[in-house]
Amino acid sequence: MTGHMRDDAGTLRRSEPPDPEAAVSATPQPPADLVLTGGRIATMDAARSWAAGLAVRDGDIVAVGTDRDVASFVGASTRVIALRGRTVTPGFQDAHVHPVHGGLGLLRCSLHDSLVAADYLEVIASYARSHPDETWIRGSGWYMAAFEGGAPKREDLDRILPDRPAFLTSRDGHSAWVNTRALELAGVTAATADPGDGRIERGADGSPSGTLQEGAMDLVERHVPDDGPADLEEALRLGQAYLHSLGITAWQDAIIRPGSEEHAYVALASSGELTGRVVGAMWWERHRGAEQIEEFVERRRSTSIGRYQATSVKLMMDGVLENFTGAMIEPYGDGQGGVTDNRGLSQIDPDGLRSWVPQLDALGFQPHFHAIGDRAVRESLDAVAAARAANGSSDTRPHIAHIQVIHPDDLARFRDLAVVANAQPLWAAHDDQMDVLTIPFIGERWRRQYPFRGLRAAGAVLAMGSDWSVSTANPLSEMEVAVERQHREQFVGREVFLPEERLELIDALAAFTVGSAYVNHLDAETGTLEVGKAADLAILDRDLFDRGAGAIGEARVLATFVDGAAVYEDAALDG
Repeated sequence: MTGHMRDDAGTLRRSEPPDPEAAVSATPQPPADLVLTGGRIATMDAARSWAAGLAVRDGDIVAVGTDRDVASFVGASTRVIALRGRTVTPGFQDAHVHPVHGGLGLLRCSLHDSLVAADYLEVIASYARSHPDETWIRGSGWYMAAFEGGAPKREDLDRILPDRPAFLTSRDGHSAWVNTRALELAGVTAATADPGDGRIERGADGSPSGTLQEGAMDLVERHVPDDGPADLEEALRLGQAYLHSLGITAWQDAIIRPGSEEHAYVALASSGELTGRVVGAMWWERHRGAEQIEEFVERRRSTSIGRYQATSVKLMMDGVLENFTGAMIEPYGDGQGGVTDNRGLSQIDPDGLRSWVPQLDALGFQPHFHAIGDRAVRESLDAVAAARAANGSSDTRPHIAHIQVIHPDDLARFRDLAVVANAQPLWAAHDDQMDVLTIPFIGERWRRQYPFRGLRAAGAVLAMGSDWSVSTANPLSEMEVAVERQHREQFVGREVFLPEERLELIDALAAFTVGSAYVNHLDAETGTLEVGKAADLAILDRDLFDRGAGAIGEARVLATFVDGAAVYEDAALDG
């Protein structure tokens, strides 16, 4: 089998083909259910080897090698797919995603298809006209940089929605755009104090201007009608189908709440409709403390069914840099060369965290941190250090998602504490949100953003996810930015964003396969294409590593298999 291996310097090189006399014989084998031939199969095994053929029986991989190696597995009922040089990868795994929320976005007023404020108003008005019976207009997906200061105004919504309340979250989920009617129903006025974990954007007279940041969203959201069970289940069906169409076979849902996402997963897992492998990260309620840990124990016991396992706990450490709620070690600038006294928000008490994370770790729960700012990253690492001191080493595999800014002193701590760096690479590029709403306010610290190569050089395990519906769920688009550090289609003409942090394609692919499988505790059965592992795989429309075939993000998934069964197929697969 011709393949690639890494030398001591980590450089990818082609391995020598084996002696033909040592090849597996063509003695007939029990027939396989599926055989792939003539491909560029990226096994993603420890040697990063390549193969041409693969055979699947009863959901497991039974052969990987040359076409000759798998020919003996072809029987009368075997499905044979001639790949014609196209790439096959292990099924992609998204280490941080929100399929139920994304599915609800598809059912409601979606603003994800534009970056222009005027377009949003047209879409909202059209949605309102076509849904006259909805008491609240709900939606998501507006882009912060489309509005001055990243904060849309209620008056714009009032012109098209004077009577019905509106609650529309930004694409990153950290802000909400509301109209006057929504504020009235919630009783939010100039006299309403900011909550400790959020901020009400205000006009010159102190009245709410229409944007609610972080915990301030709850002031209005608690008045929004709850999603019904049928809506939640349909949202997950839609979200799952979309992820499968992108080659994704497993994921970690980064927010699982009782009666919401949890209901959807339990329902579909119980009915057999859940075809992806899912780890649920149960939401840590930041206004509560250790009393919720026993609730997690019971929920893990009662809701883990089949392909859904509730084994992770989501700890929301801070907000985002664009609205100055990301927790920073040093204060934000004012955008004009001055310094403010704002260091962002620690949404979970760091002292309490150093007690709670060791308790979670001792009970076998995986801590899943959201950390954007360098202080949030450090507080997360400090909490894991407390767990290591209390419990010794464990296999809980804590991971820190987003990792936008990391202090240089903390890079090596990921390896030392066995913390996985969970990156969302699409954000590692110049765009208006970066260049207008972030860099002017963090100064030279902007050069510490998304240090993917630096983390890998420091020995950290890299996993990747999308945070869909915050950004695209397409792993190929995400990998392209991890490799190129710029957006190919949008924001044309921007320079490469910190090019020294570019990854090689093989390493980006590893982060979306074996790296994320490791985070999900699925690496023993998935993440690589090896004999004995589950046949979770994706077939692409080209040789992904042939740069002459086009950009990485232009590649398409033609088929996705879980346990050897197709969960998505494009008509072009057999064309």
